[in-house]
Amino acid sequence: MKTIVLLCGLLLMVAGCKPAASAPPAVAATNQTFAVRGVIQQIPSDHRHVSIKHEKISGYMAAMTMDFSVRDTNALTGFAPGDEITFTLVVTADDDWIENLKRTGKVGGLSGPPGWHAVEPELAVGDTLPDYEFTSETGRTVKFSDFRGRAVAFTFFFTSCPLPEYCPRMNHNFSEARELLLADSSAPTNWQFLSISFDASFDTPQILYSYAGIYRGTNADRWLFAVAATNTLTSLAPKVDLNFWRENGSITHNLRTVVLDGTGKIAKQFDGNDWTPAQLAEAMRAADKPSAP
Repeated sequence: MKTIVLLCGLLLMVAGCKPAASAPPAVAATNQTFAVRGVIQQIPSDHRHVSIKHEKISGYMAAMTMDFSVRDTNALTGFAPGDEITFTLVVTADDDWIENLKRTGKVGGLSGPPGWHAVEPELAVGDTLPDYEFTSETGRTVKFSDFRGRAVAFTFFFTSCPLPEYCPRMNHNFSEARELLLADSSAPTNWQFLSISFDASFDTPQILYSYAGIYRGTNADRWLFAVAATNTLTSLAPKVDLNFWRENGSITHNLRTVVLDGTGKIAKQFDGNDWTPAQLAEAMRAADKPSAP
């Protein structure tokens, strides 16, 4: 709770008192629960998540389409896309999930949320990722090619992301994976973490720098925060199967974390948030390769 409350304060200061709705909501030390109404869009076969287009969650989140975690996979038995439902959203300091799902009606003609389906094929492990430019937390331009000769792990986030299991979890995982590598005397040293925001309209270098301090403290060793321009994301996103779109003042997105080897080829991709810091650290060790001649 202290981390998230401090983050909200920092974002408000650097944003010049931007309205509170633009900053992540503070999460109570005990569970917060919200009664929500929505329509099921997609149910993955593992029943561990469900995509729901939900109404405004008063005091917490604007209306949008999101993937929610479901702890009891049996809770989705009998449900289908198009079902109108009520459910309870449970939020803790570092996690969130839904429960108490009840069907209230049915709608037809679902087309899926905007941007859900990539229009270009996703690159595979072993493919070279094209070079892209970003604006770093220091205000300077950085590119993937700046890190040639190093294993690079990059993920996507935005500082106003409301749910703990989305962007905050990616940042916590990066923080723990970095600590594992720094503490391992036998680990390679030629690696780099890069956290890329897709909210260029709000995540300025100043905000990114303050936000980064929440997760890495004063030690910025081999972890850089940056923001991508919209045209950059339009090209990059389908190559790594990243889906995101603006909806009712916020950003809806899936989760993608990619590891590049020292030559810029994709060595590993982590989908969703079920991977661990130890798995990322191991992928970075495996991706450690010398630069191509």
